[in-house]
Amino acid sequence: MKIGFIGTGNMATAIIKGIVANGFVSAEQIYLMDIDHEKLVSLSEEVGANFVNSNRSLIEAVDFVVLAIKPNVIEHVLQETKDVILTKKPVLISIAAGTPTDKLYRYLDTDVEIPIVRVMPNVNVLVGKGAAAICGHDFVNQEQLDFVVKMFEAVGKAWILAEEDFSNFTALAGSSPAYAYLFIDSIARAGVKHGLPKQVATEMAAQAVLGSAEMILKTGENPWTLIDQVCSPGGTTVAGLLALEEEAFISTVVKGIDTTIARDKELNDK
Repeated sequence: MKIGFIGTGNMATAIIKGIVANGFVSAEQIYLMDIDHEKLVSLSEEVGANFVNSNRSLIEAVDFVVLAIKPNVIEHVLQETKDVILTKKPVLISIAAGTPTDKLYRYLDTDVEIPIVRVMPNVNVLVGKGAAAICGHDFVNQEQLDFVVKMFEAVGKAWILAEEDFSNFTALAGSSPAYAYLFIDSIARAGVKHGLPKQVATEMAAQAVLGSAEMILKTGENPWTLIDQVCSPGGTTVAGLLALEEEAFISTVVKGIDTTIARDKELNDK
């Protein structure tokens, strides 16, 4: 299968490098197009992929088209390449934020059955530890959907979700890296308060959070079970946990997630 990327920004570049490095497809099966010609040539040479000089040429050459472009230009791109899309009928994969599959299909203004998949990857794709929500429009078959899932599992983990759950995914996996960064920085600043250099304290906190996440994923244990394992009776950890909960730590995190979900739904309704 040949995969084309319209747009080669940071997210697309991370996906491209990840799927090649993990052997999902060979570099020769990837086609790239970007309005920044210098960046386009540079990335294609670095990865060993093909580059083309127009969106139309890319669509004609591939089986899957990743629309890695801004939401405000996606309608224009689809309309200017509509005739090629309707003829070739590639699977369109959009990673544009806040753009439902129904809207993407309406942009084509057609009754032709064009398969469209919406993917919401998070920023951790950049380090091969991403999380992605995936949903297919009415005309996507299981084989096509499975292909997209495997593509994004080459740069992290992927889940097939109903599109109405994408706002929940945004809060739990899309926005939450920012919350994790804040948590790590808060721990590091506490270390600075008690005399550690900020860089050292940040590395310690980040490593502890990384290892804790791996413990949950690899052991399959409930987080509360792991909490109990760390908390010795009358010890330091339980004292710290109780201090956090006195400040409504859990409720505050949940409130942040609730607010994120509400805001995402508000933006999608516009």
